[in-house]
Amino acid sequence: MKINIYVKDKIILISWILGLLIITSLVWILSRPLQANSLLRTANSVLISSNDSRRLVSFSGRAGNETLLGYWYSMNTTDKMFVFSVFHDGILIPLGAVVSDNGIVKEIIPLSLHAAHVFDYLPDSVLQIYINRIETAYTEGIR
Repeated sequence: MKINIYVKDKIILISWILGLLIITSLVWILSRPLQANSLLRTANSVLISSNDSRRLVSFSGRAGNETLLGYWYSMNTTDKMFVFSVFHDGILIPLGAVVSDNGIVKEIIPLSLHAAHVFDYLPDSVLQIYINRIETAYTEGIR
């Protein structure tokens, strides 16, 4: 059976797009532990530079246990920290939410110099949405 050249070109284009999506997905999935470790070191350096005695100790999730919003970490206290990003004016703002043992967000910490500058301009309603999602994820056991 002879395939039309137009159909053949479409099949090749779709195959290339699907191949690139599969390769990108594999790289993203396989590099999650590396991303989590890098984020741990970066967040700790921010805490050290701000003279905060708290430290992220370990990545507290198993593969597939992280949420789409961010990563859970154990701290050198009884608390946990959820590191996530918020969009503000088209720029990702890294934040850390300190969560107590009972699943309540105690505070949100900006994790970069730019985040510290724009943190006061983030709408409380947007932060409250993230707080509610983090508390729900904690109570559902995704930590």
